[in-house]
Amino acid sequence: MMKELNLLETLKNMAKNAIRLTINPKDGVCVGRFGGNPDVPKDFIWPTFLTNTFDDKEVKPRPLSFLAQFDCALLAPMDTNHLLPERGILSFFYELGSETWGFSQKDAGSAKVFYFSEKDILEKREFPADLDKDYRLPPVDFFARAEIQYPDFQDIKCVFPEIFDTDYWQEIRGGFDGFCDEYDTAIETLRGADDEPHHQLLGWPRIIQNTMPFECEMVKRGYDMGNTLKDIPEETINEGKENSLADWILLFQLESDDFDGYDLCFGDCGSIYFYIRKEELKECRFDQAWLILQCY
Repeated sequence: MMKELNLLETLKNMAKNAIRLTINPKDGVCVGRFGGNPDVPKDFIWPTFLTNTFDDKEVKPRPLSFLAQFDCALLAPMDTNHLLPERGILSFFYELGSETWGFSQKDAGSAKVFYFSEKDILEKREFPADLDKDYRLPPVDFFARAEIQYPDFQDIKCVFPEIFDTDYWQEIRGGFDGFCDEYDTAIETLRGADDEPHHQLLGWPRIIQNTMPFECEMVKRGYDMGNTLKDIPEETINEGKENSLADWILLFQLESDDFDGYDLCFGDCGSIYFYIRKEELKECRFDQAWLILQCY
């Protein structure tokens, strides 16, 4: 007989601190903004990605769109685990014409994270002339509040893979549907009602498809996660899963939303997620962050 897992207590024990972002001034302090012109050093080279797009099949270097920037000093009081730098500016870019999924190393360069220290002298940069006007995002302030978050079902599976064993469903929960119902009740008890678009720094992601640390780990090892895992040695898969749980952390999630009349949509009403290894985050190696797109 397998040991029963108390889902409510398990979720409480897996709680993480996060910085929740909205465009509502009532939700805290202004910590940065979505869109607009980025503040960058004078010698900053605007990132490009060699690709075609949904509307243009010509493969050529295309400027990434500027998504958002954050003042780390303003985030610091909400970053209770001191994961982010205490000073400086953190900026996020993504190529919106191709909307890569992050399945393989072919997508490297389609998303970029830049960190500018407090010593850097920053100035507003005009958009590149060849950046499509549809991908020049309007400036909207981001307001933030600290939030305790709990894992989605797919992330629990990574921590407790035994609960997805068929025998476990039957012996402990009398079937998988009952287990899902119990999870839904527990997570609603902890989260309460939450219908806002989900934008955040750190914490647990709101997942649309599957858990992402394992995907990040395997892509960084050179595997194409857009295909099945049948060609990857089982030992490598198991090692990748173990490393992903220990190493990777959510840096930034941006969900499809309507920003003061601007319709931001990733795929079919999806989200993009920037992940980074904890050690690389500690060393401010934000160039090593990896983006994944999920949608419905």
